Amino acid sequence: MSETVYIETSILGYLTARSTKNLILAGNIEMTRDWWELRRDAFTLYISQVVLDEAAQGDAEIAARRLEIVRNFPLLEVTESVEDLADQFMARSNLPPKASDDAVHIALATVNGLDYLLTWNCKHIANAQIRKKLLEVCLDFGYVLPIICTPYELMGA
Repeated sequence: MSETVYIETSILGYLTARSTKNLILAGNIEMTRDWWELRRDAFTLYISQVVLDEAAQGDAEIAARRLEIVRNFPLLEVTESVEDLADQFMARSNLPPKASDDAVHIALATVNGLDYLLTWNCKHIANAQIRKKLLEVCLDFGYVLPIICTPYELMGA
């Protein structure tokens, strides 16, 4: 059985991003596209309605491309357990109020026992200080936090 990955919305944003002169962003876009092309088939990928809602925002043409990319991906359901854990993440970590959807992404991957949460959101999701608090919450509630990483970290050896 292959390892499981929750694809957070920022990954879709980088897959469909326009070219940029910002070298860091350009490198991240290229790495995301490389991971998508070379490594994604090694994993079972999941999304959620939250991802679909976020991916549908913004430029209509690019939003349509984002939605097409994940059209047939299995959806994880936002259950009461997911909502409860997301509430705990918000209450007990240093996630700001505007990051409530980010807490839901993390809770979805956690409650469903996925191996990885793939993201470029290093402010609220792939953040070492926030992750420390998320680990404490998961321990208190009997969950295992998935490995939260960027495509760089999931490229393989």
